[in-house]
This record gives sequence, structure tokens and C-alpha cells, in this order.
Amino acid sequence: MAKGIKTNSKKSFNRIFWPLYILNGFQSVAYGAMIVLVVPLALIIWPNDPADIHALEMGILYTTLSWSGSFAGLLFGRLIDKYSRKKIIIIISLFRGVSMFFLGFAVYGGEDKTWWYFFTFIALFGFFAGGSWPVINSLSNDVVPRAYRSRFFGVYQIVLNTTNIIGWLIATFLVQIGLWRIFFWGIGIFILLGGLIFALHNEEPKRGAQQEELYNLLQDDSIEYDFQIDKKMMRKTMLSRTNIVALIEGIFTCILMSSLNFLILNYVQNPPYNLAPFSIGVFMVFFGLTGGLVGQIFLSRVSDKIALKDPVRRLPIIVIAIIGGLITFALFFFFPWVPLSPEQGKNIAYIMTIPTMWLMGALFFTSRSIFSLYIVNQSPVIQQINLPEAQGQIVSWNQFLEQFGRGIGPLLCGIMLAFTSTNYQITVLIVCLCILPGVILWILAMKWFPMDRENIKTILADRAEILNSRKK
Repeated sequence: MAKGIKTNSKKSFNRIFWPLYILNGFQSVAYGAMIVLVVPLALIIWPNDPADIHALEMGILYTTLSWSGSFAGLLFGRLIDKYSRKKIIIIISLFRGVSMFFLGFAVYGGEDKTWWYFFTFIALFGFFAGGSWPVINSLSNDVVPRAYRSRFFGVYQIVLNTTNIIGWLIATFLVQIGLWRIFFWGIGIFILLGGLIFALHNEEPKRGAQQEELYNLLQDDSIEYDFQIDKKMMRKTMLSRTNIVALIEGIFTCILMSSLNFLILNYVQNPPYNLAPFSIGVFMVFFGLTGGLVGQIFLSRVSDKIALKDPVRRLPIIVIAIIGGLITFALFFFFPWVPLSPEQGKNIAYIMTIPTMWLMGALFFTSRSIFSLYIVNQSPVIQQINLPEAQGQIVSWNQFLEQFGRGIGPLLCGIMLAFTSTNYQITVLIVCLCILPGVILWILAMKWFPMDRENIKTILADRAEILNSRKK
């Protein structure tokens, strides 16, 4: 059992998880780079063509990154609930590190041959990404006290978002000066080192250790929570109405999220705006990172306090996050950007003297702050309406549908941009309709969540009696 599991302090779970923060931080650097390098990778693959004429091929790469992980997550979810989560994390880090390392050997300008090379290793990287989020949710359910759940997910998201943006900066800078191979080789090695640190430091925690009904019983080292989910219990718990809401809503919200990310990068990097990838990275750090920190540090604390007496209060917070965060992001396409030459697009000092850029920065800051509430509240909601032995599977189901939505987004945008002759505003208006199902479903779930939560508490109370009868 991991050192510090029995303590109920905020510091204890951070002491346990710091190697995982490092490992997943490196993996986030790699994932963030794959997103922001949509245009530069197209120029590496087809150096003699304008990047925007290959929007469909690059959309397929991004879709592959998302969908390979979503399908693999279904397998990983089952394995996470049955076997050692520590071993699964080590395997994930091994394959993701190796796939990044081998991307550094891609042939420059190989066109279709190079595209298929990237496709292969991006698919491998994405496949093993499928286990990362389910295993984090499963571990945190057994390590982090319920009163600190939003704060934990806030800290974890700070790590991911910070390293994600750092990945944008490092990757875009190295690509801009022609050292893209160094990036892939370096991040591959760092992921492997992160996996080694985690393997040496961390142990497997007891399942169910932070459930109120089981907490005192599981302090006894002779007692293990060894229940497994079956079809009857799956129908009774994992197919509850609130779970179904989370599953369906994730598709539509993630279509919108991934569409906006894909569109904004193509919109500002191509003529007439010509923002260099590194300039975009600096913009994201300056405005996006600070906005994310506000949401993930301060607003996550507020969320935990609001939900302390009644966890159903997390649901209206999720609705506010969806509406506020995504609408402010969509506004990027309806404010007048200043046309720039390619040289001006590389001049960060000049870009920051443009008043419009500060308006865009304020929008991005607001969007990241508000939308951070979605993650830090959705995960605790899902944890509270599922059993300890189902945490990996329910999150993998949710991830499957969310990644399906993320994969649809860029592909849909590539098709719509081609159909509308690259009219970004019409494309954005259409994809923004995806916000409606999520808002409606979470409002309905406010009635269902208390009943689904009480169902889990009743089952765990019965199991506590069974475990108590096993005491030696």
C-alpha cells in the first residue's frame, strides 16, 4: 500500500502523486505538441504545398490520435478495474515514450510515405493514451479524500495545462528553427524517464480506501475490497440516469471543444493573419495559462466548498462552465483580427502592441478560467455515482464517447471548411449548436443525481457488513 494513503490531508495525496504529475506532464507536452503542430507538420510532410490544402489529411491524423485512444480506453478500463494500476501506468509510459521517440526519424518531405509514418506512430501514441485518464480517476478515488476532489483535479489539470502549453512553446520553437527531430527524440526520452520514476516511487493503493462506508474497515491491512462488477450490478449502477447524461453530453461538448481548437489554429496561422506557431504558444502561455490557474486553483476550492454539504450543487456549476467557457472561445472568430505578414507574425513584441490581441487575450483568459470548472466538477460527480470496482470502466466509457466527439470535431471542420470555401464564421456557428444537448441533459440530471448517489451508498453499506464479517 502506498505511503500516506491512510492520511486525510491535502499534502498526503500530492506527496503520493508527484511522480504521476511529472510523467503525465511529459505526456501532455507531447500531446499538446501534436495539436499545435497541425500546420507545421503539414509543411514537414508536404513542404512544397500550402498547409491549408491538406486540412482533411491533418484532420484525419488528429482524429486518429483521438479515436485510437477512445477504443483502447474500453480495454484499459476493464484491466484497470481488475489488475494493478501501477503496472498499467508503466506499460502506458513505455509505449507512449517509444512512439514519440520514433517520430523523430520521419522522412522530411516524403509526402504520402511520411504521412503514413506519422499516422502509424500517432495511432500508437493515441492507443496507449486511452488508459491514462481512466487510471487517474481510479487511483484518485482510492487516494484523495472526497472533500479535496475538485482541488486534486484542479492541481492535476494545472500540471496538464501548464505542460501542454509548455509543449506548444517548445515544439513550435524547435520546429520554427528546424529542430523538430530533437523535440520528438527528447520528449520520448523524458516520458520513459517519468515512467521509471513512477515505478520506483509508487505502490498500489487499496481499492475503496476513501469511501465513507469502507474507510475505517480498510484501515485493517488484512481486509481487501475484492468485489468485481457483474452485469446485474453494471445495469444497476453504471447505467444510471446520471451516468447516461455524462456519457451522452460528453460527445457534444467535445465535438465543440475540439472543433474550436482545430479551427482557431488554422484560422490564425494561415493568410491573412500569419501568426507563427511560436507566437501562438507565447499567447497561450500569457493568457491561457493564467486563466487556467485562476480556474483550477481558486475556482476548484470554491467548488469543493459549495459541494461539501450537497454534491448535487456541482451540476449547475458544470452547466455554467459549458455555456460560459465555450461561448467566449467561439467569439474569437467574430472579432476583427489584424492582418500580418509572415515576418510580423513571428515578431512577438510587435504583436503585443496590437490592441486587438489584448482583447483576444482577455477572451481566452475568461474562457480557460470558466471552462476549467467543467473538469474539476464532472469527475467528482462521476466518482460519486459509481462503485470502486467500476471507476476505470465508467471513465473509459465516458472517454470513449468524448474522444469520439473530439475526433469528429476536426474531421467535421475539415469537411465543412472545404464545403464552405474556408468560411470559418459559418463553420463556427454550426458547431456551436453542439452546446445545447449538454446543457439540457445536465439540468435534467439535477433531479436524478441524488437518487443515483444514494443507490451507491446503500450498496457500499451492505458490502461494509460483508467485509466486517471477514475480520480475523
